[in-house]
Amino acid sequence: MALMAKKLQPAKVEAIAEVKSILEGYNDYIFTNYRGLTVEQISALRKQLRGKDCEFKVIKNNFAKVAFDELKVENVADFLTGPTAVALAKEDANEVAKILFDFAKDTPALEIKGGLLDKEVYDAAKIEAFSKLPGKKQLIAMIMSTINAPVQKVAATLQAYVDKKSAEGGEAPAPAAE
Repeated sequence: MALMAKKLQPAKVEAIAEVKSILEGYNDYIFTNYRGLTVEQISALRKQLRGKDCEFKVIKNNFAKVAFDELKVENVADFLTGPTAVALAKEDANEVAKILFDFAKDTPALEIKGGLLDKEVYDAAKIEAFSKLPGKKQLIAMIMSTINAPVQKVAATLQAYVDKKSAEGGEAPAPAAE
């Protein structure tokens, strides 16, 4: 539960509303500890994440706790301790996680704390395993190639039969009319 002041200050209410509006626009959240990163490193990471329609925001923990409470998102308060930056993803969260883990290999100061993906809480180990899975678009391409493969084989076999008949000098039989 987030700390709520007895007397609400208008600036803080506005800041919480802004954080809430930012969080509402995204489906998946990956929480990181950014302590020790330079401005250049954070800028480079943000640039990589923008390519996947993702934002990397530093949000004040208490504001984030209140905003998540208002959004009825539970079990994320454990991740909102210490310096926290949130990777906000609309889709393909596994590709975002992959970018974060690849960046963390090169820059050990970045620590992945955990995340909320499809309304399920993941710890750092689960997110790392999730990052190794193919993305949604890759899975669709794999399924389509699997579906398309038998049709291609039938077409190639029929074409080979037609080529063989024409090479022998005869014509391939015309399809039977019904």
